Amino acid sequence: MQIEMVSIENLVAENHPYRKLKKSLDFEKIIKSADLKKAETGATGYSKERLLLCLILQFMEDSSDREFERFMSENNAGKWFCNFGILEKTPDFTSFCVFRKSIGTEKVKQIFDEVKSQLKAKGYCKEIYTFVDASALISKLQMWEERDEAIKAGYEKLNNENIEKFSTDKDARIGSKGKNKFWYGYKKHAAVDTQSGLITDVAVTPANVTDGKGVEQVLPNSGAVLGDKGFIETIPAILAKGLHPMIILKNNMKNKIKEFDKWVTKLRAPYERIFSKQNKRVRYKGTDKNQFSELLYAIAFNFKRLLILES
Repeated sequence: MQIEMVSIENLVAENHPYRKLKKSLDFEKIIKSADLKKAETGATGYSKERLLLCLILQFMEDSSDREFERFMSENNAGKWFCNFGILEKTPDFTSFCVFRKSIGTEKVKQIFDEVKSQLKAKGYCKEIYTFVDASALISKLQMWEERDEAIKAGYEKLNNENIEKFSTDKDARIGSKGKNKFWYGYKKHAAVDTQSGLITDVAVTPANVTDGKGVEQVLPNSGAVLGDKGFIETIPAILAKGLHPMIILKNNMKNKIKEFDKWVTKLRAPYERIFSKQNKRVRYKGTDKNQFSELLYAIAFNFKRLLILES
């Protein structure tokens, strides 16, 4: 009987996206940025370093915990990316859930900042022109039960002043865009570098926070800020930070220049699709957990975008 020794290193193609990604970025620094305690291990004895790579890869593959459990057990490239051997048992779905609860939003933000720092060092993220936008994150599609409970309790209707008393998600609120579009949940405020299309910052707020107020949390440190009419109230904050506002003004405003607004709209257009393609349904309850999720989505998005830029 002939026995052949096979290494997982030989099973991952040289041009595989995961391999390209690990060549492009310093993942040792990315893992260290989370400041994980080496003495601790994740669920079922898996090291936190490997579970962190699993968490990042799960968002890159846009998988549920159960889907990702199967992915890791069957996919050799996934095992290689997360530092598992070819015959080594990979985590089950409960391990991902336990680790996600243990790591916390602050550490994910540290990872995001380290990735951004490396992208800047590679010259992909110069923040000369930064596009800002806000998009809906829907927590629940129907609120009939909550509405009936509010009316039964003596309220005329369900609104943002009383919704916390009847909803299981205490942070979620009713948001609106224009006169006809309403949703219940959250709002994502994000900044995108127009040179590269990379997400440079992201913040999650309850849905009733205005676009202009929320985007103050994601303003860049330099350059110009591009935005539509919803960000007019942010102009003082942009100026206070030493940035140049390139916000489209309303038609009745004195300083409005239509040709300039057309140019800003053309500059913004390619990056609005970044927000339109994402799934609008949130996975979790609470502002902090959804901030955690959106930071990981941004990291995964930037990894995929980097592969395109480097190709």
